Amino acid sequence: MTLKASTIGAYLIDIEADLRQLNLWQEAPPPGAALASREPFCFDTLTFPQWLQFVFIPRMYVLIEVGQSLPESCGIAPMAAEYFADSDLFVRPLLTHLASLDGYINHSSSRDV
Repeated sequence: MTLKASTIGAYLIDIEADLRQLNLWQEAPPPGAALASREPFCFDTLTFPQWLQFVFIPRMYVLIEVGQSLPESCGIAPMAAEYFADSDLFVRPLLTHLASLDGYINHSSSRDV
């Protein structure tokens, strides 16, 4: 496993932990049709936390596990900030981890890590 893959994996673990702490982690997945959306972030069928849990995190783990190329850019923190803008939840740790993941992916693509 590359340094980039293991670092991204660590961010994914942190993001999952944040979602669990916020009670936003679901035990049961949404219906298959909701996961088949073609819209960015599945905004028409899933909440942002559902998209993280059922689309983004699993896809990233698959890329890591099979050794496929990891994204060269990422910009999910702004979507998270928008989604949680009016929330009463303490989402700062989640937003920080998402911004760190974005930054790591965006900056590591210019280096061989």
